[in-house]
Order: sequence, then C-alpha cells, then structure tokens
Amino acid sequence: MRQVTKIAFITLAALLIATLSIALFVFFTQKKKNHKIVLYGNVDVRQVDIGFRVYGKINSMPFEEGDFVPKGAFMASIDEEPYANEVLKAEANVKAARFSLENAELIFKRRQQLVEKGGVSQEDYENALTALAIDQEQLQQALASLGVALTDLENTKAYAPDNGTVLTRVREPGTVVLQGEPAYTLSLISPIWIRAYVPEPLLGVIYPGMDAEIQTDTQRGRTYKGKIGFISPVAEFTPKTVETTQLRTDLVYRIRVYTDNPDWELKQGMPVTVKLHREKISGRPHFHSKSN
Repeated sequence: MRQVTKIAFITLAALLIATLSIALFVFFTQKKKNHKIVLYGNVDVRQVDIGFRVYGKINSMPFEEGDFVPKGAFMASIDEEPYANEVLKAEANVKAARFSLENAELIFKRRQQLVEKGGVSQEDYENALTALAIDQEQLQQALASLGVALTDLENTKAYAPDNGTVLTRVREPGTVVLQGEPAYTLSLISPIWIRAYVPEPLLGVIYPGMDAEIQTDTQRGRTYKGKIGFISPVAEFTPKTVETTQLRTDLVYRIRVYTDNPDWELKQGMPVTVKLHREKISGRPHFHSKSN
C-alpha cells in the first residue's frame, strides 16, 4: 500500500511539473509572440525612366532588357550634330559681343576724356555710357546662350543614375523622340522599399525609423534589416493582393520599409513578411509641438 501511494505521488508530481512546464512555455511563447508585429507586403523596386532633356533621333542604345547597368554607365544618345552647330553659333555670338564691348569701352574712354575738356557734349558722353552698358548686357546674354547650347549638347547622352537592371527597352535606334520620352526603364537594385499595410490599432505602436526584419519565401530564407521610412496619413482598404490576419474590409494604413538589397535577391512585386518588435518601442523618438 505504501509503495502504491509513493508511485501515485511521483506520478502526480510528474504530471504537475509537466503541466507547469507546458503552461510556462505557452505563456512565454505567447508573450514573445505578442511583442512581435507581423505584416505582409510586397517589394517595390524603384524605377527610373531614362530619357533626354532635348529632342532628336536616337543613335545608340547599347543595353538590352535584363542587362545589368552600373552607375554612371552610358546608356543612350541622340544625334548631336544640330546641338553641336548651336554651340558653334553661340561661340561666334560671344566673340562678336566681346568685340563690340571692347569697341564700346574705347569710345567711352575717349568721350570721358573729352567731356572733361569740353571737347564733346554731355549728351555724346551719356550715349557712349549707354552703349557700353548695352554691350555688356549683350555679352552676358551671349554667354548665357552658349551655356544653354553646351547643356543641350551634353543632354544628348543619357547615363545610369545608379546600379540597376534594364526592365524595358522602350525605343530603338533611329526613333525620333521628344523631350522627356523614355528610351529605357531602369529598375534600381538598392536601396529598395517594402510596401505593407498596418491596421489602425497599431498606429500608436509603430513609428518612422523603427527597426524591421524582412523575410522572403525563398529556400535560403535570408533576413534583411530595414527601417520604417513612411507611414501614410490616409486610411484605405486593404488591397486584394495583401493578406493579413484582419478582414480585408478593415481600414489600414500603408507604410514603407526601406532596406538594402546587397545580394540583389529582392525582386519587384516579391511577397515578403515584415516583422516589427514591440520591445523596441522604448527607442521611439518624441515630438514636441512648438509653442507660439
């Protein structure tokens, strides 16, 4: 009887310990889970339309769709001959304006010497002074026109603003394009941003600059570090392409999480999971309104 009681006691103690262990595990797991905000979104890669600030016929487009383009690489050009001619014309106008100004300065100096001796009238002196001022302004105008012509000539070539991949080859050599019409669409590699949506109750928890972890569904499962850079002030309905634990009809606020893309694995439209940690709320910046 004593042996049975001992066994029953040990069994009951084991059950109590197991129950307590399970309860503690669930408690701490749930507590840790409650400290983590999980959002679902998509990668938004920045895109740049590569075009020209002047019009003309495209001469060269060395890249194809899918090609990697390093920062500063030559991407396209248009026929520069008309703009080179404009530079020559502007340079000639500058030379003519300089000659005219030099002549006006000589005349003014002579009139200035003679008017002091009474050799010319005050009117002739003032006319020479006015002519000098006009020629000075005409030289400045000619120099400005030369600057515009040189800028237009430089704008016949387009260069990559940053590292990227050619997303679309919009035009082909021989095409006449207007100002601003794109020749390529370039998808920039890094940095990029994640578009996600936050339910209204969490607006008091998140803040710009808050650390974030971004995870993809790829096999390697790399985690990227990022920060919240933008929180929309306008509510909207959850887009159909975004899945959250809330109902799709709930109002949410769009946020943008900025992150680097060192391995170039983050692609346009890729679904990702964004994790934010509530315990980092202590680092939230405080904003004070200015008193009048």
